[in-house]
Amino acid sequence: MATSLKSLSEYSTNNLPDISQKKFGIVVSEWNDQITDALFSGALETLLSHGAQKSNIYRKDVPGSFELTLGAQWLAEQEAIDAVICLGCVIQGETRHFDFICDAVAHGITNVGLKFNKPVIFGVLTPDTMQQALDRAGGKHGNKGDEAAITAIKMLGF
Repeated sequence: MATSLKSLSEYSTNNLPDISQKKFGIVVSEWNDQITDALFSGALETLLSHGAQKSNIYRKDVPGSFELTLGAQWLAEQEAIDAVICLGCVIQGETRHFDFICDAVAHGITNVGLKFNKPVIFGVLTPDTMQQALDRAGGKHGNKGDEAAITAIKMLGF
C-alpha cells in the first residue's frame, strides 16, 4: 500500500514472538546518512520496545546501498544472527543509476535471505526527492526503520 495512505510506523502487534534472546544484525548505508541514521533509530527503538536486548543488536555500516547486500551476507552467515535488517536510501537522480542500484539491492537482499534461510529485511527507501525520504524517515509518513524492524520480528515468529 502506498505510504501516502498508511503510516510506516503503524502496525499490528498481534501474535509477536518473544525476541528477548534473538540477535539482530542491522546493516546501514552511510550514503544519505541523515536519512539512514533516522531509519536506524526507528528500527532500534522498535526492536527494543518489543523486547530485544540492546546487547543483541549489532549495527554495521557500509558505504552505500549497493553494499547492503554483501554486508547482509556477512551478518547472515553468522549462525548466531537470527535476522538481518538492511537500511538504505537511494534517491532518484537524472540518470538510470537509480534503477540499476535499486534492482540490484532488492534482488541481492532477497537472495541473501533465501541462501541463509533467515529473515533479511528490505528497509531501503527509493524516493524521488529528499523530502519524500524525510517524510518516510520519521516524518509525516512514519519511519521505514520501524516497518523493517517489525517485519523482522514477525518473520521470526513464522
